[in-house]
Amino acid sequence: MISEPLPIFSIASREKLADSPAVQALVVINIVGLSPGLLGENTPRLRDFAASNGLQSFAPAFPAVTCTAQSHMLTGIDASGHGIVANGWLDRESCEVRFWKQSNRLVRGEKIWDQLHREIPGFTCANLFWWYNMATEADISITPRPLYLADGRKSFDIHTQPMGLRESIKADLGEFPFPSFWGPAAGIACSQWIANSARWIQEKHQPNLSLVYLPHLDYGLQKYGPGATEMTRELQDIDTLAGELIDFYAQHQVRVLIVSEYGISAVDRPVHLNRELRKAGLLSIKDELGRDGLDLFKSEAIAVADHQVAHVYVRDSQRIAAVSELLEKIPGVEKVLPASEIWNEGIATERAGDLVAIAAAGSWFTYYFWDDDQRAPDFARSVDIHRKPGYDPVELFLDPAIKFPKLDIAAFLLKKKIGLRALLEVIPLDASIVRGSHGRSEVPVSEQAVVIGAKSLIRKAEDVYQEIHGHYH
Repeated sequence: MISEPLPIFSIASREKLADSPAVQALVVINIVGLSPGLLGENTPRLRDFAASNGLQSFAPAFPAVTCTAQSHMLTGIDASGHGIVANGWLDRESCEVRFWKQSNRLVRGEKIWDQLHREIPGFTCANLFWWYNMATEADISITPRPLYLADGRKSFDIHTQPMGLRESIKADLGEFPFPSFWGPAAGIACSQWIANSARWIQEKHQPNLSLVYLPHLDYGLQKYGPGATEMTRELQDIDTLAGELIDFYAQHQVRVLIVSEYGISAVDRPVHLNRELRKAGLLSIKDELGRDGLDLFKSEAIAVADHQVAHVYVRDSQRIAAVSELLEKIPGVEKVLPASEIWNEGIATERAGDLVAIAAAGSWFTYYFWDDDQRAPDFARSVDIHRKPGYDPVELFLDPAIKFPKLDIAAFLLKKKIGLRALLEVIPLDASIVRGSHGRSEVPVSEQAVVIGAKSLIRKAEDVYQEIHGHYH
Protein backbone atom coordinates (compact mmCIF):
# COMPACT_ATOMS: atom_id res chain seq x y z
CA MET A 1 0.00 0.00 0.00
CA ILE A 2 1.26 3.49 -0.84
CA SER A 3 1.41 5.74 2.18
CA GLU A 4 0.23 9.33 2.34
CA PRO A 5 2.67 11.70 0.61
CA LEU A 6 5.14 13.55 2.78
CA PRO A 7 4.73 17.35 2.64
CA ILE A 8 8.10 17.93 0.99
CA PHE A 9 7.31 19.41 -2.39
CA SER A 10 4.52 20.25 -4.74
CA ILE A 11 4.02 20.87 -8.42
CA ALA A 12 0.76 22.62 -7.64
CA SER A 13 2.38 25.98 -8.31
CA ARG A 14 1.35 25.36 -11.90
CA GLU A 15 -2.37 25.61 -12.57
CA LYS A 16 -2.70 21.93 -13.23
CA LEU A 17 -3.73 20.99 -16.72
CA ALA A 18 -4.85 17.61 -15.47
CA ASP A 19 -7.81 19.31 -13.79
CA SER A 20 -9.22 19.96 -17.23
CA PRO A 21 -11.36 17.05 -18.49
CA ALA A 22 -10.64 18.09 -22.08
CA VAL A 23 -6.99 17.01 -21.93
CA GLN A 24 -6.00 13.39 -21.40
CA ALA A 25 -2.67 12.61 -19.79
CA LEU A 26 -0.09 10.62 -21.77
CA VAL A 27 2.56 8.11 -20.70
CA VAL A 28 5.40 7.10 -23.02
CA ILE A 29 6.80 3.73 -21.96
CA ASN A 30 10.25 3.04 -23.40
CA ILE A 31 10.79 -0.74 -23.53
CA VAL A 32 14.45 -0.93 -24.48
CA GLY A 33 15.35 -3.52 -27.11
CA LEU A 34 11.75 -4.30 -28.11
CA SER A 35 11.46 -5.04 -31.82
CA PRO A 36 8.80 -6.53 -34.13
CA GLY A 37 10.56 -9.90 -34.11
CA LEU A 38 10.06 -10.23 -30.34
CA LEU A 39 6.29 -9.73 -30.36
CA GLY A 40 4.71 -13.17 -30.20
CA GLU A 41 3.69 -15.99 -27.90
CA ASN A 42 6.07 -14.88 -25.14
CA THR A 43 4.67 -11.33 -25.13
CA PRO A 44 0.87 -11.78 -25.26
CA ARG A 45 0.06 -8.50 -23.48
CA LEU A 46 2.26 -6.40 -25.76
CA ARG A 47 1.13 -8.37 -28.82
CA ASP A 48 -2.53 -7.77 -27.99
CA PHE A 49 -1.94 -4.10 -27.19
CA ALA A 50 -0.25 -3.73 -30.58
CA ALA A 51 -3.13 -5.49 -32.34
CA SER A 52 -5.63 -3.14 -30.71
CA ASN A 53 -3.69 0.11 -30.94
CA GLY A 54 -1.45 -0.22 -33.97
CA LEU A 55 2.18 -1.28 -34.41
CA GLN A 56 4.74 0.61 -36.47
CA SER A 57 8.46 0.02 -36.85
CA PHE A 58 11.17 2.33 -38.10
CA ALA A 59 14.89 2.35 -38.75
CA PRO A 60 16.47 3.47 -35.47
CA ALA A 61 18.39 6.68 -34.98
CA PHE A 62 22.06 6.62 -35.93
CA PRO A 63 23.88 5.50 -34.01
CA ALA A 64 21.20 3.23 -32.58
CA VAL A 65 22.19 3.74 -28.94
CA THR A 66 20.25 4.97 -25.92
CA CYS A 67 21.43 8.55 -25.54
CA THR A 68 21.19 9.37 -29.24
CA ALA A 69 17.81 7.72 -29.79
CA GLN A 70 16.21 9.32 -26.73
CA SER A 71 17.55 12.73 -27.73
CA HIS A 72 15.96 12.33 -31.17
CA MET A 73 12.62 11.52 -29.54
CA LEU A 74 12.69 14.33 -26.97
CA THR A 75 13.92 17.14 -29.25
CA GLY A 76 12.44 16.17 -32.61
CA ILE A 77 15.77 16.78 -34.34
CA ASP A 78 18.75 14.60 -35.20
CA ALA A 79 22.27 14.71 -33.78
CA SER A 80 23.27 17.56 -36.10
CA GLY A 81 21.01 19.68 -33.91
CA HIS A 82 21.08 18.07 -30.47
CA GLY A 83 24.73 16.94 -30.55
CA ILE A 84 24.38 13.53 -28.88
CA VAL A 85 26.47 11.44 -31.25
CA ALA A 86 26.78 8.41 -28.94
CA ASN A 87 26.51 7.35 -25.30
CA GLY A 88 29.93 8.96 -24.87
CA TRP A 89 32.71 10.61 -26.81
CA LEU A 90 36.19 12.09 -26.48
CA ASP A 91 36.08 15.62 -25.14
CA ARG A 92 38.70 17.27 -27.32
CA GLU A 93 39.45 20.11 -24.88
CA SER A 94 40.05 18.02 -21.75
CA CYS A 95 41.27 15.02 -23.79
CA GLU A 96 39.06 12.73 -21.71
CA VAL A 97 36.62 10.06 -22.82
CA ARG A 98 33.30 10.73 -21.10
CA PHE A 99 30.53 8.13 -21.08
CA TRP A 100 27.09 8.21 -19.53
CA LYS A 101 27.09 11.84 -18.44
CA GLN A 102 23.77 12.99 -17.03
CA SER A 103 23.36 16.73 -17.53
CA ASN A 104 20.47 17.62 -19.82
CA ARG A 105 22.43 20.69 -20.84
CA LEU A 106 24.55 18.46 -23.06
CA VAL A 107 21.47 18.02 -25.26
CA ARG A 108 20.99 21.01 -27.54
CA GLY A 109 17.58 21.95 -28.86
CA GLU A 110 14.25 22.46 -27.15
CA LYS A 111 12.94 19.48 -25.22
CA ILE A 112 9.32 18.37 -25.53
CA TRP A 113 8.50 19.52 -21.98
CA ASP A 114 10.01 22.95 -22.64
CA GLN A 115 7.79 23.46 -25.67
CA LEU A 116 4.66 22.23 -23.91
CA HIS A 117 5.43 24.33 -20.82
CA ARG A 118 5.53 27.37 -23.09
CA GLU A 119 2.40 26.50 -25.04
CA ILE A 120 0.11 25.10 -22.35
CA PRO A 121 -0.40 26.82 -18.98
CA GLY A 122 -0.06 24.37 -16.12
CA PHE A 123 1.54 21.58 -18.14
CA THR A 124 3.61 19.14 -16.03
CA CYS A 125 6.05 16.40 -17.03
CA ALA A 126 7.62 13.52 -15.09
CA ASN A 127 10.79 11.99 -16.52
CA LEU A 128 11.38 8.62 -14.88
CA PHE A 129 14.81 7.25 -15.79
CA TRP A 130 15.08 8.44 -19.38
CA TRP A 131 18.67 9.61 -19.77
CA TYR A 132 20.12 13.15 -19.38
CA ASN A 133 17.75 13.58 -16.47
CA MET A 134 19.74 16.05 -14.36
CA ALA A 135 19.82 19.85 -14.81
CA THR A 136 16.48 19.53 -16.55
CA GLU A 137 13.32 21.64 -16.59
CA ALA A 138 11.06 18.59 -16.32
CA ASP A 139 8.81 19.10 -13.28
CA ILE A 140 9.65 15.72 -11.78
CA SER A 141 12.72 13.62 -12.54
CA ILE A 142 14.17 10.43 -11.11
CA THR A 143 17.47 9.01 -12.32
CA PRO A 144 20.14 6.60 -11.01
CA ARG A 145 22.97 8.52 -9.37
CA PRO A 146 25.49 6.99 -6.94
CA LEU A 147 27.06 9.14 -4.26
CA TYR A 148 30.81 9.40 -4.96
CA LEU A 149 32.52 9.79 -1.59
CA ALA A 150 35.84 11.47 -0.89
CA ASP A 151 37.52 8.24 0.23
CA GLY A 152 36.84 6.60 -3.14
CA ARG A 153 33.75 4.68 -2.12
CA LYS A 154 30.57 4.70 -4.19
CA SER A 155 27.19 4.55 -2.47
CA PHE A 156 24.22 3.52 -4.65
CA ASP A 157 21.39 6.05 -4.78
CA ILE A 158 19.06 8.02 -7.01
CA HIS A 159 18.80 11.72 -7.86
CA THR A 160 15.40 13.38 -7.95
CA GLN A 161 13.89 16.69 -8.80
CA PRO A 162 12.49 18.22 -6.67
CA MET A 163 15.25 17.14 -4.31
CA GLY A 164 12.97 16.15 -1.44
CA LEU A 165 11.20 13.57 -3.59
CA ARG A 166 14.15 11.20 -3.13
CA GLU A 167 13.52 10.40 0.52
CA SER A 168 9.75 10.36 0.11
CA ILE A 169 9.69 7.80 -2.69
CA LYS A 170 12.36 5.61 -1.10
CA ALA A 171 10.35 5.60 2.14
CA ASP A 172 7.45 4.05 0.23
CA LEU A 173 9.19 1.90 -2.38
CA GLY A 174 12.49 1.06 -0.69
CA GLU A 175 15.96 1.65 -2.08
CA PHE A 176 16.41 1.52 -5.83
CA PRO A 177 17.96 -1.93 -6.61
CA PHE A 178 21.03 -0.45 -8.28
CA PRO A 179 22.94 -3.72 -8.96
CA SER A 180 20.02 -4.87 -11.12
CA PHE A 181 20.34 -1.74 -13.30
CA TRP A 182 23.70 -2.78 -14.74
CA GLY A 183 26.35 -5.44 -14.21
CA PRO A 184 26.26 -9.21 -13.67
CA ALA A 185 23.16 -8.87 -11.47
CA ALA A 186 21.21 -6.85 -14.06
CA GLY A 187 17.62 -8.02 -14.27
CA ILE A 188 13.94 -7.31 -13.89
CA ALA A 189 14.13 -5.79 -10.39
CA CYS A 190 15.15 -2.31 -11.54
CA SER A 191 12.39 -2.21 -14.18
CA GLN A 192 9.90 -3.27 -11.51
CA TRP A 193 11.07 -0.45 -9.24
CA ILE A 194 10.82 2.08 -12.07
CA ALA A 195 7.30 0.85 -12.89
CA ASN A 196 6.36 1.20 -9.21
CA SER A 197 7.77 4.72 -9.19
CA ALA A 198 5.66 5.57 -12.23
CA ARG A 199 2.52 4.40 -10.42
CA TRP A 200 3.59 6.31 -7.30
CA ILE A 201 4.07 9.54 -9.24
CA GLN A 202 0.78 9.12 -11.10
CA GLU A 203 -1.25 8.56 -7.96
CA LYS A 204 0.30 11.45 -6.07
CA HIS A 205 0.95 14.07 -8.74
CA GLN A 206 -0.92 13.22 -11.97
CA PRO A 207 1.60 14.65 -14.46
CA ASN A 208 0.25 15.41 -17.91
CA LEU A 209 3.20 13.62 -19.52
CA SER A 210 5.11 10.72 -17.99
CA LEU A 211 8.25 9.26 -19.56
CA VAL A 212 8.95 5.76 -18.22
CA TYR A 213 12.12 3.78 -19.00
CA LEU A 214 12.10 -0.03 -18.73
CA PRO A 215 15.59 -1.39 -19.55
CA HIS A 216 15.06 -5.09 -18.81
CA LEU A 217 15.20 -6.62 -22.30
CA ASP A 218 18.51 -4.91 -23.06
CA TYR A 219 20.37 -7.15 -20.61
CA GLY A 220 19.30 -10.59 -21.74
CA LEU A 221 19.42 -9.71 -25.42
CA GLN A 222 23.06 -8.67 -25.13
CA LYS A 223 24.00 -11.66 -22.97
CA TYR A 224 22.14 -14.41 -24.77
CA GLY A 225 21.16 -13.01 -28.18
CA PRO A 226 17.64 -12.49 -29.58
CA GLY A 227 17.07 -16.14 -30.52
CA ALA A 228 18.30 -17.77 -27.32
CA THR A 229 16.06 -20.02 -25.24
CA GLU A 230 16.97 -17.96 -22.17
CA MET A 231 15.04 -15.06 -23.71
CA THR A 232 11.71 -16.83 -23.17
CA ARG A 233 11.67 -15.91 -19.47
CA GLU A 234 13.11 -12.44 -20.11
CA LEU A 235 10.33 -11.65 -22.60
CA GLN A 236 7.64 -13.04 -20.33
CA ASP A 237 8.87 -10.94 -17.41
CA ILE A 238 8.84 -7.64 -19.30
CA ASP A 239 5.50 -8.50 -20.92
CA THR A 240 3.91 -9.08 -17.52
CA LEU A 241 5.33 -5.82 -16.18
CA ALA A 242 4.25 -3.84 -19.24
CA GLY A 243 0.78 -5.38 -19.08
CA GLU A 244 0.39 -4.32 -15.46
CA LEU A 245 1.37 -0.76 -16.38
CA ILE A 246 -1.04 -0.70 -19.31
CA ASP A 247 -3.88 -1.79 -16.99
CA PHE A 248 -2.90 0.75 -14.35
CA TYR A 249 -2.86 3.68 -16.75
CA ALA A 250 -6.13 2.56 -18.34
CA GLN A 251 -7.74 2.70 -14.89
CA HIS A 252 -6.47 6.27 -14.54
CA GLN A 253 -7.63 7.30 -18.03
CA VAL A 254 -4.06 7.91 -19.19
CA ARG A 255 -3.23 7.21 -22.84
CA VAL A 256 -0.35 4.75 -23.32
CA LEU A 257 2.29 5.08 -26.04
CA ILE A 258 4.98 2.38 -26.17
CA VAL A 259 8.31 2.98 -27.92
CA SER A 260 11.71 1.39 -28.18
CA GLU A 261 15.05 2.92 -29.08
CA TYR A 262 16.39 0.05 -31.20
CA GLY A 263 16.27 -3.71 -31.62
CA ILE A 264 19.12 -6.08 -30.78
CA SER A 265 20.98 -8.04 -33.45
CA ALA A 266 22.77 -11.35 -32.94
CA VAL A 267 26.57 -11.03 -32.89
CA ASP A 268 29.44 -13.50 -32.67
CA ARG A 269 32.51 -11.45 -33.58
CA PRO A 270 34.09 -8.79 -31.32
CA VAL A 271 36.36 -6.38 -33.19
CA HIS A 272 39.23 -4.76 -31.29
CA LEU A 273 39.87 -1.51 -33.16
CA ASN A 274 42.28 -0.07 -30.60
CA ARG A 275 44.45 -3.17 -30.71
CA GLU A 276 44.73 -2.73 -34.47
CA LEU A 277 45.60 0.94 -34.04
CA ARG A 278 48.22 -0.09 -31.50
CA LYS A 279 49.76 -2.59 -33.92
CA ALA A 280 50.01 0.21 -36.48
CA GLY A 281 51.89 2.38 -33.99
CA LEU A 282 49.05 4.91 -33.73
CA LEU A 283 48.01 4.26 -30.13
CA SER A 284 50.23 5.57 -27.35
CA ILE A 285 50.44 3.34 -24.27
CA LYS A 286 51.85 4.29 -20.88
CA ASP A 287 52.81 2.07 -17.96
CA GLU A 288 50.52 2.53 -14.96
CA LEU A 289 51.95 0.52 -12.04
CA GLY A 290 52.62 -2.47 -14.26
CA ARG A 291 49.44 -2.19 -16.27
CA ASP A 292 48.67 -0.63 -19.66
CA GLY A 293 47.05 2.78 -19.75
CA LEU A 294 46.00 4.97 -22.65
CA ASP A 295 48.00 8.09 -23.41
CA LEU A 296 45.22 10.11 -25.01
CA PHE A 297 47.39 13.20 -25.37
CA LYS A 298 49.93 11.55 -27.66
CA SER A 299 47.88 8.88 -29.43
CA GLU A 300 47.77 9.51 -33.15
CA ALA A 301 44.42 7.70 -33.37
CA ILE A 302 42.01 6.37 -30.75
CA ALA A 303 38.71 4.51 -31.20
CA VAL A 304 35.91 5.24 -28.73
CA ALA A 305 33.76 2.14 -29.13
CA ASP A 306 30.00 2.19 -28.54
CA HIS A 307 28.37 -1.13 -29.43
CA GLN A 308 28.46 -1.41 -33.25
CA VAL A 309 29.72 2.13 -33.85
CA ALA A 310 33.06 3.69 -32.97
CA HIS A 311 34.22 7.29 -33.10
CA VAL A 312 37.83 7.42 -34.22
CA TYR A 313 39.78 10.56 -33.33
CA VAL A 314 42.88 11.31 -35.40
CA ARG A 315 45.44 13.72 -34.00
CA ASP A 316 46.89 14.90 -37.33
CA SER A 317 44.28 15.71 -39.98
CA GLN A 318 46.82 14.77 -42.66
CA ARG A 319 46.61 11.14 -41.47
CA ILE A 320 42.82 10.77 -41.57
CA ALA A 321 42.79 9.11 -44.98
CA ALA A 322 45.48 6.61 -43.99
CA VAL A 323 43.67 5.74 -40.74
CA SER A 324 40.43 5.27 -42.65
CA GLU A 325 42.15 2.89 -45.07
CA LEU A 326 43.60 0.89 -42.17
CA LEU A 327 40.21 0.59 -40.45
CA GLU A 328 38.40 -0.46 -43.61
CA LYS A 329 40.67 -3.49 -43.92
CA ILE A 330 39.86 -4.84 -40.45
CA PRO A 331 37.55 -7.89 -40.61
CA GLY A 332 34.18 -6.99 -39.10
CA VAL A 333 34.26 -3.35 -40.19
CA GLU A 334 31.54 -2.63 -42.75
CA LYS A 335 32.34 0.98 -43.54
CA VAL A 336 34.22 4.01 -42.30
CA LEU A 337 32.80 7.48 -42.90
CA PRO A 338 33.97 11.00 -42.14
CA ALA A 339 31.70 12.56 -39.52
CA SER A 340 30.99 15.39 -41.97
CA GLU A 341 29.25 12.90 -44.29
CA ILE A 342 26.86 11.87 -41.51
CA TRP A 343 26.05 15.15 -39.74
CA ASN A 344 26.01 18.81 -40.66
CA GLU A 345 28.88 20.94 -39.44
CA GLY A 346 28.31 22.06 -35.86
CA ILE A 347 27.95 20.50 -32.43
CA ALA A 348 27.74 16.91 -33.76
CA THR A 349 30.92 17.08 -35.83
CA GLU A 350 32.69 18.87 -32.96
CA ARG A 351 31.96 15.95 -30.64
CA ALA A 352 32.17 13.07 -33.11
CA GLY A 353 35.34 11.35 -34.18
CA ASP A 354 37.04 12.47 -37.36
CA LEU A 355 35.99 9.06 -38.63
CA VAL A 356 33.01 6.91 -37.69
CA ALA A 357 33.44 3.15 -38.04
CA ILE A 358 30.35 0.96 -38.45
CA ALA A 359 30.50 -2.75 -37.70
CA ALA A 360 29.37 -5.38 -40.16
CA ALA A 361 26.30 -7.43 -39.30
CA GLY A 362 27.22 -9.98 -36.64
CA SER A 363 30.13 -7.88 -35.34
CA TRP A 364 30.58 -5.29 -32.60
CA PHE A 365 33.42 -3.09 -31.31
CA THR A 366 35.25 -3.48 -28.00
CA TYR A 367 37.25 -0.75 -26.30
CA TYR A 368 40.14 -3.19 -25.56
CA PHE A 369 43.60 -1.73 -26.13
CA TRP A 370 45.96 -4.11 -24.25
CA ASP A 371 47.72 -7.07 -25.88
CA ASP A 372 48.33 -9.09 -22.72
CA ASP A 373 45.47 -9.71 -20.27
CA GLN A 374 47.98 -9.61 -17.43
CA ARG A 375 48.51 -5.94 -18.28
CA ALA A 376 44.85 -5.04 -18.60
CA PRO A 377 44.00 -1.85 -16.65
CA ASP A 378 42.54 -2.28 -13.17
CA PHE A 379 39.08 -1.15 -14.30
CA ALA A 380 38.88 -3.80 -17.06
CA ARG A 381 37.71 -6.58 -14.72
CA SER A 382 35.34 -4.29 -12.83
CA VAL A 383 31.99 -2.69 -13.53
CA ASP A 384 33.16 0.84 -14.29
CA ILE A 385 31.04 2.60 -16.89
CA HIS A 386 32.72 5.99 -16.47
CA ARG A 387 36.43 5.08 -16.45
CA LYS A 388 36.43 2.72 -19.42
CA PRO A 389 37.11 4.55 -22.71
CA GLY A 390 34.19 2.84 -24.40
CA TYR A 391 31.13 0.72 -23.79
CA ASP A 392 31.69 -2.74 -22.27
CA PRO A 393 28.82 -5.27 -22.46
CA VAL A 394 31.09 -7.90 -20.90
CA GLU A 395 30.19 -6.20 -17.60
CA LEU A 396 26.97 -8.23 -17.75
CA PHE A 397 28.91 -11.44 -17.05
CA LEU A 398 30.73 -12.96 -14.09
CA ASP A 399 34.12 -14.41 -14.93
CA PRO A 400 33.60 -18.18 -15.29
CA ALA A 401 37.23 -18.71 -14.25
CA ILE A 402 36.36 -17.56 -10.72
CA LYS A 403 35.23 -20.65 -8.81
CA PHE A 404 33.23 -18.86 -6.13
CA PRO A 405 32.37 -15.36 -7.43
CA LYS A 406 29.72 -14.81 -4.76
CA LEU A 407 32.36 -15.24 -2.05
CA ASP A 408 34.58 -12.69 -3.79
CA ILE A 409 31.66 -10.27 -3.98
CA ALA A 410 30.74 -10.86 -0.34
CA ALA A 411 34.35 -10.24 0.74
CA PHE A 412 34.41 -7.03 -1.29
CA LEU A 413 31.16 -5.80 0.24
CA LEU A 414 32.44 -6.58 3.73
CA LYS A 415 35.62 -4.59 3.13
CA LYS A 416 33.55 -1.75 1.73
CA LYS A 417 31.22 -1.81 4.73
CA ILE A 418 34.06 -1.44 7.22
CA GLY A 419 35.60 1.36 5.19
CA LEU A 420 38.45 -0.45 3.43
CA ARG A 421 39.40 0.21 -0.17
CA ALA A 422 39.03 -2.78 -2.48
CA LEU A 423 38.78 -3.67 -6.16
CA LEU A 424 35.99 -5.98 -7.30
CA GLU A 425 37.56 -7.88 -10.20
CA VAL A 426 34.88 -10.33 -11.33
CA ILE A 427 34.31 -9.33 -14.98
CA PRO A 428 35.88 -11.58 -17.64
CA LEU A 429 38.06 -10.30 -20.47
CA ASP A 430 36.60 -12.62 -23.10
CA ALA A 431 34.49 -10.43 -25.42
CA SER A 432 33.41 -13.44 -27.49
CA ILE A 433 30.75 -14.34 -24.91
CA VAL A 434 28.56 -11.36 -25.91
CA ARG A 435 25.70 -12.50 -28.14
CA GLY A 436 23.71 -9.34 -28.94
CA SER A 437 24.48 -5.77 -29.92
CA HIS A 438 23.07 -2.67 -31.59
CA GLY A 439 24.17 0.62 -33.10
CA ARG A 440 23.63 0.01 -36.81
CA SER A 441 20.62 1.80 -38.31
CA GLU A 442 20.45 -0.46 -41.37
CA VAL A 443 18.85 -3.56 -39.87
CA PRO A 444 16.08 -5.98 -40.90
CA VAL A 445 12.51 -4.90 -40.11
CA SER A 446 12.34 -7.59 -37.43
CA GLU A 447 15.14 -5.77 -35.56
CA GLN A 448 13.91 -2.21 -35.99
CA ALA A 449 12.63 0.09 -33.26
CA VAL A 450 8.88 0.07 -32.59
CA VAL A 451 6.11 2.41 -31.60
CA ILE A 452 2.77 1.05 -30.41
CA GLY A 453 -0.32 3.21 -30.09
CA ALA A 454 0.74 6.17 -32.25
CA LYS A 455 -1.96 8.10 -34.09
CA SER A 456 0.41 9.51 -36.69
CA LEU A 457 2.88 7.95 -39.12
CA ILE A 458 6.26 7.30 -37.49
CA ARG A 459 9.09 7.04 -40.02
CA LYS A 460 11.99 7.94 -37.73
CA ALA A 461 12.79 8.50 -34.06
CA GLU A 462 12.28 12.27 -34.35
CA ASP A 463 8.62 11.66 -35.26
CA VAL A 464 7.96 10.45 -31.71
CA TYR A 465 8.40 14.08 -30.62
CA GLN A 466 5.67 15.17 -33.01
CA GLU A 467 3.41 12.35 -31.85
CA ILE A 468 3.74 13.50 -28.23
CA HIS A 469 3.28 17.15 -29.17
CA GLY A 470 0.26 16.36 -31.32
CA HIS A 471 -1.46 14.59 -28.41
CA TYR A 472 -1.97 17.95 -26.69
CA HIS A 473 -3.10 19.90 -29.76
